[in-house]
Amino acid sequence: MAEGDVKVLFMPSGRRGFFPRGTPLLDAARTLGVDIDSVCGGRGLCGRCQISCVTGSFAKHQIESDVDHLSPFSATEEKFEERKGPLKEGRRLSCHTTLLDDAVIDVPAESQVHRQIVRKEMESRDIRLDTATRLYYVQIEEPSLEDPRGEMQFLFEALEREWGVTGLTLANSQLHALQAALTREDRGVTVAVYQEQLITGIWPGLFDQPRGIAIDVGSTTVAAHLCDLNSGEVLASAGVMNPQIRYGEDLMSRVSYVMMHPEGAELLTSAIREAINGLFEELTREASNQVEDILEIALVANPIMHHIVLGINPVNLGTAPFALTTSDAIDTRAAEMGLNAHPEARLYCLPCIAGHVGADAAGVILAEAPDRNEDMTLVVDVGTNAEIVLANNERLLVCSSPTGPAFEGAQISSGQRATIGAIERVQIDRETLEPRFKCVAATYGLTSPASPRRWQALVWAGHLRLGDY
Repeated sequence: MAEGDVKVLFMPSGRRGFFPRGTPLLDAARTLGVDIDSVCGGRGLCGRCQISCVTGSFAKHQIESDVDHLSPFSATEEKFEERKGPLKEGRRLSCHTTLLDDAVIDVPAESQVHRQIVRKEMESRDIRLDTATRLYYVQIEEPSLEDPRGEMQFLFEALEREWGVTGLTLANSQLHALQAALTREDRGVTVAVYQEQLITGIWPGLFDQPRGIAIDVGSTTVAAHLCDLNSGEVLASAGVMNPQIRYGEDLMSRVSYVMMHPEGAELLTSAIREAINGLFEELTREASNQVEDILEIALVANPIMHHIVLGINPVNLGTAPFALTTSDAIDTRAAEMGLNAHPEARLYCLPCIAGHVGADAAGVILAEAPDRNEDMTLVVDVGTNAEIVLANNERLLVCSSPTGPAFEGAQISSGQRATIGAIERVQIDRETLEPRFKCVAATYGLTSPASPRRWQALVWAGHLRLGDY
């Protein structure tokens, strides 16, 4: 580092370094091995190298970041907007943006050459399906001059007559859906009833594709599964990096960001909800559904993620005694949390157990049921935050510990996250010291030393004769 150099931190890779003032961000990224796309050679034509500056104090990295720490909007960027339309708010072209002072730079997924790989396996269990939302198909009588009752009353009567369901109320948001469903000649409708009390959805004719989402909001990754509420079948699965990583690699860094920035909690909540909505769109598109088909959402998370998703400030969880705002289960409308689904879709968050033992641990206990076994069972869930459960049918103990620095790559200076081409396994021969390694998904190609070795290996294996090449 030379005198006068400025510090830049790229997220979500965590790569950082010092550069002279005036260094183009794209050049700094390439020097550090940050994965930023650019097919036009840095001429400001393709628009694939977009980045944004994250504003705030990052004590962990000793960086005060601000948009003013980057060069003003350039003439090339103005010409790009004239040709392609305006950039998203806060976005810049890294090829024509230079460093003026310390900065934290977020590289969005669409600007990365290779997206980070998020793999979350799903294991099916034999369970008795008993969904909170059930569908009923009924035929509603036509109104007449002799009977002045409204359509809603005719609907209640049909549900009682055909299904024996009584004591219902209709969500106000579904009044227009009822009216629209009964404009056809066929007066058959499908209604969704939540907990045998509230009508949350109405469709004309027969609707038989109710969908549910199971989602795990982790500190580093967010995983979701789309399910058929009729059969319990998992129709699609997807995962994404938690976008909050731009504000801090681990939980305490994010709590620190909220402590130091009045708008921090709102920014983190907005980021994670946007990611969840993106997963909803991806899953329903893969299953040929609409997000409006989602009627139920079950969510688990560690306590800090749980609070942030719900819009609760997590600062109290940053210091002892790590007090939860609520440890109860949450049952509310998904729309109240800014989640895009059916207007009356229900969001159910499992209860948190303690300050750093969250709804994700409760979900593990429900799924694995170690408290139902006579034998002592140890369940370990290792992530950015690890939960350990020890239980049998007489006693259940649970604790947690931060494991992010060891398992999630926090604060590493030489290495990278799990992207395509990243080495995920290494073996070295004890005698020859010859290395063997396995990469994620694929490798970029053979290096110079590897090229002649492949021919050598083919000769040794008897698949190639000397003189054949």
